[in-house]
Amino acid sequence: MPLYSRVTRRLGLKTVVAAAVTLPMSSAALSSHHASASGPHERHLEVMSFNLRFASTAEPHSWTERRPAMRTLLRRERPHVIGTQEGLYHQVRDIAADLRTDYAWIGTGRGGGSRDEFESVFYDTRRLDPLEYDHFWLSDTPDVIGSNTWGGACIRMVTWIRFRDLQHGGREFYAQNTHLDNKSRYARTRAASLIADRIAGLDRSLPLVLTGDFNVAAHKSPVYDTLLGAGLVDTWDTAAERTAPYGTFHGYKPLRPDGDRIDWILATPGVAAHWASVNTFAQEGRYPSDHLPVQASLTLG
Repeated sequence: MPLYSRVTRRLGLKTVVAAAVTLPMSSAALSSHHASASGPHERHLEVMSFNLRFASTAEPHSWTERRPAMRTLLRRERPHVIGTQEGLYHQVRDIAADLRTDYAWIGTGRGGGSRDEFESVFYDTRRLDPLEYDHFWLSDTPDVIGSNTWGGACIRMVTWIRFRDLQHGGREFYAQNTHLDNKSRYARTRAASLIADRIAGLDRSLPLVLTGDFNVAAHKSPVYDTLLGAGLVDTWDTAAERTAPYGTFHGYKPLRPDGDRIDWILATPGVAAHWASVNTFAQEGRYPSDHLPVQASLTLG
């Protein structure tokens, strides 16, 4: 069931309630690989970042048509943490219903309440217990709900949660989820700096995982440089195994091998990445979204 957000205007007001040898593998092989894992692998934290594509009614890629493929994908993969972008309120509720009772979610619309798109975080309640959460907006006034001061095309925000890992000795960690602006390079650059500053203000003894659609290719932007300069690592690069690379935005067109990876899972350096995936799942030729989800299997440092 959802855990609804009571948005606060000050970060201090929080409500209790996150390089090895590379062997390319297919998405299907990796899914089978981690689904059959046992023993110490059971402690791996499975993380997904997924731009859902908002619930448009336009055919042929309406939410009604895409929802069955989304349901199949998420039930098959069952990540412990899913950082989602673009979901509308009813769409997020649909996903929660399709994931069934083992999952809950935290989020708010970027305009506040149920308005506009959500940067929601779904989590497996059997594995994770949220201890606190909050939101901030990517602007000069980050604690003002719905603020947008850098000329971005849309309001942008971050949702963050401090989790207790119930299967890792109660280890705590932070999960952050975001979606940067699609039009303004300036807004993206300022947003990356703000995220880096906010990360610096958290408890640095705890691991952190950052999921998001950054709307710019990894290795090719000040956004990437700023976040890695803030002490994060790219789990795609540090993973011991990974799938073949594809551009993560496909727009319902043929997939692009070695295309731009604009959806990332970043982490603090002590987090070990066992495998990383750009998941190419489609059901009867239909993709769940116009983005491919990215995934990583992690051990918290």
